[in-house]
Amino acid sequence: MVAKVLVYGTRLCPYCRMAERLLEKKGVQAEKVMVDQNPARREEMVRLTGRTSVPQIFIGTAHVGGYTELAGLERAGQLDALLKS
Repeated sequence: MVAKVLVYGTRLCPYCRMAERLLEKKGVQAEKVMVDQNPARREEMVRLTGRTSVPQIFIGTAHVGGYTELAGLERAGQLDALLKS
């Protein structure tokens, strides 16, 4: 079973697209929350993460961070295990 993945992002963010592509490569269809279209969801993202930049990625209940952290998990060989948790 694959963990639920939630990505807070915007339509024009290149790092959001790179995160989506990496997750798709892993066979994961992330739930996308477009914060540029919904200010209340942006406030939710900031409250949950303490960050204002996008993307902000959650795998299950774990806040991974942004694309850089997601790619770092992949390079370290830890992303697959987290996605399966």
